[in-house]
Amino acid sequence: MQLDIYRRPEPEHKLSFMAVPAGQPIPQEADNVDWKLVATATEMDVDAASLREYAIDHPGEQIREKGYAITSVTHQVEAGS
Repeated sequence: MQLDIYRRPEPEHKLSFMAVPAGQPIPQEADNVDWKLVATATEMDVDAASLREYAIDHPGEQIREKGYAITSVTHQVEAGS
């Protein structure tokens, strides 16, 4: 599946990522001015257990439930990684 990837800064120099099906807007409940588009139409296996590069667990399940997949608060990525 092709995904658009967004990033936002978190406290303690960490980052969160959000994956949205390519070309679709960020769902309203997740829309936040802090999200910055960092990759477009990136081919990824959403049926994988995770998108490791973005620390997103169960991406396919999240996308089916919410329309997007997001980094868990417990798996935020260190900025600069």
